[in-house]
Amino acid sequence: MQALVIGGTGPTGPFIVNGLRERGYAVTILHTGKHEVPEIPQDVEHLHVDPWDPQALLHALKGRAFELCIAAYGRLRSIAELTADRGVRLISLGGGPSYLGYMNPAALEPPGMRVPVPEEAQRVARAEQDAKGLRIALTEDAVFKHHPQATHFRYPIVYGPRQPLPRDWSIVRRVLDGRRQIILPDAGLSLSHCGYAENLAHAVLLAVDRPEASAGRIYNCGDEQVLSLAQVVAVIAKALNRSLEIISMPYALATPARPLLMQPASTHRVYDLTRLRAELGYRDVVPAEEALARTARWLVDHPPAPGGPEEIVLQDPFDYPAEDRLIAEWQDVLARMPEVEFEREPGYTLAYSGPGGRAPSSADFE
Repeated sequence: MQALVIGGTGPTGPFIVNGLRERGYAVTILHTGKHEVPEIPQDVEHLHVDPWDPQALLHALKGRAFELCIAAYGRLRSIAELTADRGVRLISLGGGPSYLGYMNPAALEPPGMRVPVPEEAQRVARAEQDAKGLRIALTEDAVFKHHPQATHFRYPIVYGPRQPLPRDWSIVRRVLDGRRQIILPDAGLSLSHCGYAENLAHAVLLAVDRPEASAGRIYNCGDEQVLSLAQVVAVIAKALNRSLEIISMPYALATPARPLLMQPASTHRVYDLTRLRAELGYRDVVPAEEALARTARWLVDHPPAPGGPEEIVLQDPFDYPAEDRLIAEWQDVLARMPEVEFEREPGYTLAYSGPGGRAPSSADFE
């Protein structure tokens, strides 16, 4: 059996390639050749071609036959068209921006995506809603136009080794730089679905194993557990044997947290994984907290260069003097905030029995 992986050297690529080899496939990877990774074994054939160039792709695939193509990189519309009518099964990898509200929460009324978001949720339909999201939605349509039996995965935020946009570096570098505080919007309660590279590859390989069940289907994929931003900070700090005090501010003031939010709001982005779990039997290979700890330790051992490509893409200036001034100003505002007395102080309802809630009706209750 012959399999073509377009890409293959990114975060999920080596897991997919090696998973295919374990299933008996002879694997060829088609990529630019700019990034070679030691996890790809020597018996894997390399085609060094620009996956974004349709003519180069056409030339590279001429006379070649593959039973399976996993498109993890490149111009997906062209890949779908060029592999049509070749008897190849296509599995394509995309992302959540096709959902209306993923990149532009204000495009929904009321603003923000609903939780959780199923595969049938409304997609971007007009450029004014989100131009990139529209292109991604149209690309999904092109995939199924040329391959009605294709399987398409909508990736969330990807984390793990070799991530070109390492969101968690915003936390790890602050720990390494000796910071003791980190600014988060709205107490860091935002939920954004993420997927550890090994977990996402596992989801893709489940589709390889179940061709009939996954044919013609779109799947959300990601970790089963969605951690809040505050929980992400806590898990990373613990993994590095440090602590970070969260300084909570309203979103409008928490400017340094923008690279962590990765969107212009603190609204939630959570996928519904019901279809993936029910149809393909998905379960995390690595639990989210352990995966996050592994990622943090990997970043410590492989730190991005200050001001290098990863930090340029991340857009985090790590401007600690500005952050300290912002924290000082915010704490000064809180200190000067007058106490407002209510005629009758609001409660948490009589249904609430946690700290600060209604006292037990009987001290002897068991």
